[in-house]
Amino acid sequence: MNAAETPPLALYVHWPFCVSKCPYCDFNSHVREEVDQAAWRDALLADLAYEAGLLPGRRLGSIFFGGGTPSLMPPETVAAVIDAAAAAWGFDDDIEITLEANPSSVEAARFADIAQAGVNRVSLGLQALDDKALRFLGRAHDVEEGLAALATAQRAFARVSFDLIYARPDQSLAAWEIELARALAFGTEHLSLYQLTIEPGTRFATEAAAGRLTMPDGDDAADLFEATRAMTAAAGLPAYEISNHARAGAESRHNLTYWRYRDYAGIGPGAHGRRGGLATVRHRKPENWLAAVTRNGHGAQSEEPLVPADRAKEGLLMGLRLREGIDLGRIAMLGEAPIAALVDEPAIARLTEQGFMARDGDHLRVCEAGMLLLDAILPKVVLG
Repeated sequence: MNAAETPPLALYVHWPFCVSKCPYCDFNSHVREEVDQAAWRDALLADLAYEAGLLPGRRLGSIFFGGGTPSLMPPETVAAVIDAAAAAWGFDDDIEITLEANPSSVEAARFADIAQAGVNRVSLGLQALDDKALRFLGRAHDVEEGLAALATAQRAFARVSFDLIYARPDQSLAAWEIELARALAFGTEHLSLYQLTIEPGTRFATEAAAGRLTMPDGDDAADLFEATRAMTAAAGLPAYEISNHARAGAESRHNLTYWRYRDYAGIGPGAHGRRGGLATVRHRKPENWLAAVTRNGHGAQSEEPLVPADRAKEGLLMGLRLREGIDLGRIAMLGEAPIAALVDEPAIARLTEQGFMARDGDHLRVCEAGMLLLDAILPKVVLG
């Protein structure tokens, strides 16, 4: 592949701070009374410069500010990172620059300044359109404040997405259909719709272990999943990934870089990256990352080469989440082995006969009927 055909690079920027920790969240997020904003801006720029020095000659197709709560970042810091990234790599003409935001009125008041800094897409953490559910999820906003923030975001940014969490305890199918219909009526181009899962180490995990939290059973969760897929498709926002729905052309370009298994740089505490066959990981705890940047000029904790078989496995696990599926020829190139050494061909044949997968030459995808069973299908198909 020549330079002109090299896919654009993606940059992930992690801001680890939150006002409070949500009971379902296992992300690298931390509550701190004070943050030295100047020190953090300088450290992010140093971490970026380190990655840029190891990835020369590339252009950026996307930047994603994730967290934590990146909408707590000063707009000046957002602008400084974007400007440094542009100087280091250069941008595609249609670069996508996304920032995750909480829908509090304080953060929404910054949206115009964040847009002025260069952000052109926002991902808003509404999480629910029901005040009781928002209290259960530990969110600081109510529905009224969330919808006001959504309206502000739609005025400030060219592209808007928002998140909802469903399959909550005691949530009926009828109630979710009403909530989702309301969400679809707001006219955004992209929705991220996640079933509530109990992650180890979270407060919800403690509650579930003590018997104080009862999740929907498998049949109820399946009904909710299928209704979600049907309603979003009917509204013109079909699922292009297991939990993400978009109008044609409005898919998250940044997340597609992950799912299509392309190179991306990750900076900030706990950020992961894939750099030319290396798996990069930053120090997770904010203070440890900051100390590493001060000491070494970057926050990397490890940079480990991935053996070809592991690269192929990652490419399979990520790509089969997508409706578009994967190119088995590319997977074989990643694995430096025949495809029969990387996937279970008889299992694929059986799943194809059952209507769960489809194969056309080197192209393999999970069908709509198989998406509900994706967690069971992947271990059957992917070897190693």
